[in-house]
Amino acid sequence: MDLSLNADQVAILDSLESLTRPYAGVSLHETGFSLTDGALDRELQQGGFLDVASDPDLGMVTAAIVVERLARLPQATRAALASIIAPILKLNTQTPFCIVAGDQLQRPLRFLGAGATVVVVTDTVSSFTATASQVRAEPDALYGYPVGTLVEMPSDREEHDVGSDVFMTHWRIALAAESAGLLAAALDSVCAYTAQRHQFGRPLASFQGMRHRLAEAKVRTNGVYWLAIRAGATLNPADAALAAFHAQESARQVVYDLHQFMGGMGMTLEHPLHLWTYRLKLLASEMGGRGNNALAAARSIWG
Repeated sequence: MDLSLNADQVAILDSLESLTRPYAGVSLHETGFSLTDGALDRELQQGGFLDVASDPDLGMVTAAIVVERLARLPQATRAALASIIAPILKLNTQTPFCIVAGDQLQRPLRFLGAGATVVVVTDTVSSFTATASQVRAEPDALYGYPVGTLVEMPSDREEHDVGSDVFMTHWRIALAAESAGLLAAALDSVCAYTAQRHQFGRPLASFQGMRHRLAEAKVRTNGVYWLAIRAGATLNPADAALAAFHAQESARQVVYDLHQFMGGMGMTLEHPLHLWTYRLKLLASEMGGRGNNALAAARSIWG
């Protein structure tokens, strides 16, 4: 299996690097709980980076690669939902949308607000446009995304001609690809800090116990990335469920270690680690969490 990027993927990532460089270099001193940038979202849309999955020469693998790279930015973007899920529902990628599994209410949903499209996944896939009376704003939520809470679910919804199994496969790929980028960015941030921070006359990163745990975090991060890429290539429900499960399980273990290595920073706002780890915490609870994805993988593999 050839794991190297093809010429088109290299060119896309080079263009993406040029576009996002000014946003990656933004000042991160006390940015608050979440960071978004409408100009970044517009540039990604206008540049066609969110449409690569619809190109038969690029496909879902390239979309997953783009999502992973964008997730490394400190800004939370709608790239995962817009590039991987919107095409199968034929949704307008310029309109924010969010996903709720089942008829769950009183649960924080990323990118939910008045006017957003809410996709409801049960035995079927349906959607509706949220009104102000159906949404409770959560301006002080600690999730790293702009979130809202759905307080009312209308029964009159538009039905989509997409099976729930197909939808869940795409949702899991999107979650795994975004988680891989978040883990990579958080780990890079911690490695840079522990290489500079000295204790007992040595950099923290030089202590063997810490190096072992950083290495394990790197192995897990790489695993999440490659499982996401495999699921994007095969579109197999079992591959997607395994990728989502490993992403959520890795987030649970790695995020704990990363905050511990920072001595608690990242739980507070003087360091930007929270911009990645708090997003991971919300992603780790989607679709019922890692337990549900583990069960989905087992059922897909063994029936």
